[in-house]
Amino acid sequence: MTITSCPPPSAGRTTMLIGAGALAGLFLAACGGDDHAPAPAPTPPAAITQVPTSAAANDAALEAFAFNLPRTEDTEPLTLDLVPMLPSSETEDPIATP
Repeated sequence: MTITSCPPPSAGRTTMLIGAGALAGLFLAACGGDDHAPAPAPTPPAAITQVPTSAAANDAALEAFAFNLPRTEDTEPLTLDLVPMLPSSETEDPIATP
C-alpha cells in the first residue's frame, strides 16, 4: 500500500484563502451593530401650578378645567395669579359633579 501526501499549498491559494477570510470578517463586522439610538423616554407633561385665564371665561370652562385635572394627593394647591375674578352667574344652573 502506498501513501500519497497532499501537494503543498501554493502561494496563490494561501493568499486567496487569507483574502477570503479577511473579506468574510469585514462582512460579519458590518452586520454587527445598530446605529440607531433608542428613542428617548417621553417626558411627563409639565405640572399645572396655576389656573389658566381661559378657565375663568365662564362657569362651564372653570368646571371643565377642574374636572379634567389629574386626581393626586401629593401636589401643591393651584394659584389664581392669572385669574382676576372667578366667574359667577345667578341664572345658570349648576353642573352636576360626577
